[in-house]
Amino acid sequence: MSYRPQSEPEPGREEVDRFSGPVLLEFGAAWCPHCQAVQPELAAALESLPAVRHIKIEDGKGQPLGRSFRVKLWPTLVFMRDGQVLKQVSRPSSHELREGMSLFEE
Repeated sequence: MSYRPQSEPEPGREEVDRFSGPVLLEFGAAWCPHCQAVQPELAAALESLPAVRHIKIEDGKGQPLGRSFRVKLWPTLVFMRDGQVLKQVSRPSSHELREGMSLFEE
């Protein structure tokens, strides 16, 4: 099975808070070198956890969803389960990414 993030319209905060199950929100921009650098490791981690709903959000100044999560740097990953934030990291190291993904294994 190959890794494919879901392509869907950007949800609002109220909708995100109602998501059930494991969800990974990825805030970033296509041109961002930090975002591009994390993609291979993120893709591999997500491929091993197919139940995780991955939503890439093209963020920018003043975007309401990013502001609601206080996104300041890209990429910012928000690990959620049943609408609750488990962990949020910006420009994650390999260790932080593994630590966040391990929250979905429980």
